[in-house]
Amino acid sequence: MRSSRNVSNDLSKKMRNKEQNKIIKSPIKKKILILLAGGLALGMARNPRSQKYILKTIHRDLKTVNRKYLARIVKEFREERLVDYIENKNGETEIVISDKGKRKVLEFDIDNVKIKKPLRWDKKWRVVFFDIPEKRRGERNVLREKLKDLEFREIQKSVFVHPYPCFDEINFVVEYYTLRRFIRFGEMVNLSNEEELRLKFKLF
Repeated sequence: MRSSRNVSNDLSKKMRNKEQNKIIKSPIKKKILILLAGGLALGMARNPRSQKYILKTIHRDLKTVNRKYLARIVKEFREERLVDYIENKNGETEIVISDKGKRKVLEFDIDNVKIKKPLRWDKKWRVVFFDIPEKRRGERNVLREKLKDLEFREIQKSVFVHPYPCFDEINFVVEYYTLRRFIRFGEMVNLSNEEELRLKFKLF
């Protein structure tokens, strides 16, 4: 007959495994983790040990999220050790993604990452360019194929462009393939071959 201690240990182990395997389904929660993985740091005005803290700085992509709901998500992430708190010298605190949080981001389904088409194009181009060494050629080819799968257009070697907002998706792809130090991306208003790209993306 098994001892009560062994039964208790087994239950604790099952609870830990269940917690580790918890799937994040909420798009908002996924978005926050992806933004944090991409370098976003949320700010708090009060001591993180306090239950009643205030999120002081909000990323523009999270402006539509209710602050109380966002604070509740951050609290949940903290309890699950998906984020860490870093206290600055000025007494304020930053919320950053933890190593466990980064691993959780990589559990999101890479095959289902898609770039949503907005109702109206904002006339900005999202440009991704990379310089991946030859010894990592396989990963470079996989990244190139993934960008094409996301309907990016290659305008010259290792330079891809897309007309719609996609930094969350690119941050996820970059983290998934662990290629962040080789990749840069940003927005441009004008491109020399814009007319050609407008035709390819059917933006007329």
